[in-house]
Amino acid sequence: MKSRPERIDNPWGSRTPYEPGTPWPERTDMQLAAGVGEGDVERWVRSASLLHSNGDAMDIAVRGGRIVGVRGRAADRVNRGRLGPKDLYGWQANHSPDRLTRPLVRQDGRLVETDWDTAMDRIAARSKELLAERGPAALGFYTSGQLFLEDYYTLAVIAHAGIGTKHLDGNTRLCTATAAEALKETFGSDGQPGSYEDLDHADVIALFGHNMAETQTVLWMRVLDRLAGGDPPRLVCVDPRTTPVARHAEVHLAPRAGTNVALLNALLHEIIRTDRIDHDYIEARTVGFEELARTVERCTPRWAAGICDVPAAAIERAAELIGGARRLTSTVLQGVYQSHQATAAAVQVNNLHLTRGMLGRPGCAVLQMNGQPSAENTRECGADGDLPGFRNWQNDQHVAELAEVWNVEPETIPHHGPPTHAMQIFRFAEQGSVRMLWITGTNPAVSLPELPRIRSVLAQERLFVVVQDLFLTETAQLADVVLPAATWGEKTGTFTNSDRTVHLSEKATDPPGEARPDLDILLDYAARMDFRDKDGDPLVKWRDPESAFAAWQRCSAGRPCDYTGLSYELLRSSGSGIQWPCTAEAPNGTARLHTDGFGFAHPDACETYGKDLVTGAVVEPVEYRSLNPDGKAVLKAAEYLPPHEDTSADFPLQLITGRTVYHFHTRTKTARAPELNAAAPEVWAEMSPNEAAAQGLSDGDLVSVASPRGALRARLRTTGIRDGMVFVPFHYGYWDTPAGHGPGEGDAGRAANEAVVTDWDPVSKQPLFKTGAVRVTLVARRAAPSTPSATRTAAEEGSRS
Repeated sequence: MKSRPERIDNPWGSRTPYEPGTPWPERTDMQLAAGVGEGDVERWVRSASLLHSNGDAMDIAVRGGRIVGVRGRAADRVNRGRLGPKDLYGWQANHSPDRLTRPLVRQDGRLVETDWDTAMDRIAARSKELLAERGPAALGFYTSGQLFLEDYYTLAVIAHAGIGTKHLDGNTRLCTATAAEALKETFGSDGQPGSYEDLDHADVIALFGHNMAETQTVLWMRVLDRLAGGDPPRLVCVDPRTTPVARHAEVHLAPRAGTNVALLNALLHEIIRTDRIDHDYIEARTVGFEELARTVERCTPRWAAGICDVPAAAIERAAELIGGARRLTSTVLQGVYQSHQATAAAVQVNNLHLTRGMLGRPGCAVLQMNGQPSAENTRECGADGDLPGFRNWQNDQHVAELAEVWNVEPETIPHHGPPTHAMQIFRFAEQGSVRMLWITGTNPAVSLPELPRIRSVLAQERLFVVVQDLFLTETAQLADVVLPAATWGEKTGTFTNSDRTVHLSEKATDPPGEARPDLDILLDYAARMDFRDKDGDPLVKWRDPESAFAAWQRCSAGRPCDYTGLSYELLRSSGSGIQWPCTAEAPNGTARLHTDGFGFAHPDACETYGKDLVTGAVVEPVEYRSLNPDGKAVLKAAEYLPPHEDTSADFPLQLITGRTVYHFHTRTKTARAPELNAAAPEVWAEMSPNEAAAQGLSDGDLVSVASPRGALRARLRTTGIRDGMVFVPFHYGYWDTPAGHGPGEGDAGRAANEAVVTDWDPVSKQPLFKTGAVRVTLVARRAAPSTPSATRTAAEEGSRS
């Protein structure tokens, strides 16, 4: 059997141990195409990773006008030269022979090639027709977490001020909407409080629903190096699977899906009961402690154990570690964000830090993580429907400020109700009020819940669908117009990672054929639509990435995400990415927020007045002013509520979906990188050995995973997942099958989201991919005896019991 590359089998590479408070040692990772040596590289071009949210700085190797590899940038604060598997191999997708190279339009039921003028004229004509007949609410935009800041800001201006629609969101709604909402609920505004450097100082690291080893591999290398050094941190892991993180944890809590709030309330109960709280900090910097204490008073570890099916003693031990930490850093990701009571649970993690006074100093941080490389920019720029610059749509002064920046009347900007989230946009399209949907850089025909329904929505005759992408994805195959886009390495722009670090990614090579940068496509559309400001001048006044960045700087001025001290020149000359806010007063960026208070929680400055954590109802300004007149952090309590869909006799198992280290989203790029695809070529389903035995199943069996909504087939793997649960990676779709955009007639599905429930968190509106009920049945026995330890990578072995 051919051996795998070392960094596929061991995604985290070798150790470089270090101790608390010392710099993380440098280690330069590099991967070049076969037959290419370092001396053969003609140019190295500055960039950062576009296949996860860590923001790993790298240089792109160019030879003969082609990308031939990458190397980590050792001076960068994020990764100190390290790269993960997707960084090392994902660039190969740029050269895939099936890249889109010319626009396509639907003609007589088929997509056929055309020229750019024909495609863009068709989009502009349909836009103008719908605006005249039905108004701005007939148009919707659904974007990505993989574009550049300049693209998102341009899209936001077009949607908010050009079209005047509230129907704008990104696929970041699926992965980090809860991160943003939890930060807003607690601190009054979005913005990551901490920094990756806090992992260098922490003596306890708590990971809540965050399989860092597979989702942010380089950040996990940082933790592994701390664990290998002197005075290592102690880890608390909350995850129903025995992941590589769980295997290194001193305490591993594996709760039932949908019970995070109960578990977190029990941790808060113990910390308050044992008086491991910072009374002075709570009094000076927070509001709401009395209500929080009352809410968790009855939430004993024994009570939570009965709900979560986690030993009470383990909950007590976790509370001892968190409560006894001198420097506590916590991370949160999809195990919280995509589960029941998502925002309520993420807010309780914030509460742990506030009650302990663990914010704003080295090693004391909460990291509400992102799932995509430029998710932060989606939120900053207003491409998630919110107002750009973290402005408050309920605050007339904020709307007036934004109108002044854009030189439009305030009434031009939709702000008389909350923005429309992605799931509602698709519902409006299903119902017929949204008649045009422009989808950029994402693949909802695989990534959204309840795929049979989503395919039917996109296939409607009355819905005009535009898809802007690199490949003929499952979604693109259902479109009326397909626009070929340039990607990472083929265009210039900036993007910001999970800890607010801004990197510049430069163009290294030309895109294939007639493919164009996303910014150029949006600027073309704005020109054809002839959007104007109130003086009759063009609404979108920039013509290239650098001038778009300058326009964004003006919009960000004075807001939490202030970019006014940044520039392309500074990002080019700096050896490292730079964290916002970056201003004249903080020219080197800002490592930590909230070091001296919570200024953007003030009623006049905050991004939101908050929402009810149970219903999602918007808090009115007068109510927020009464609660928090001085602008402090809000300790917001939440009662545990059972999930909407529980198991039953017909569907006795809980389904959770997630990621594997080797793929990103729907595999449109990673499946076209041979090493990554070979490491995880087919979908699988995980069950515990006990659960599999109870069902009469064995490793390697082909099984059906069915819910009331749909089903998929996958090979079974027995792993260290808790009993009563099934895990399926969500990456796998149909573009590389004969059917193309979905299961063929009479065929079984292979996409996890065939079975996922259509439900979302009431506050963040993030879909719940981790609370549905399913049954697992045998389709066919394995063909030969399974030898999983001989065929699985080190990352996959980390999930075994």
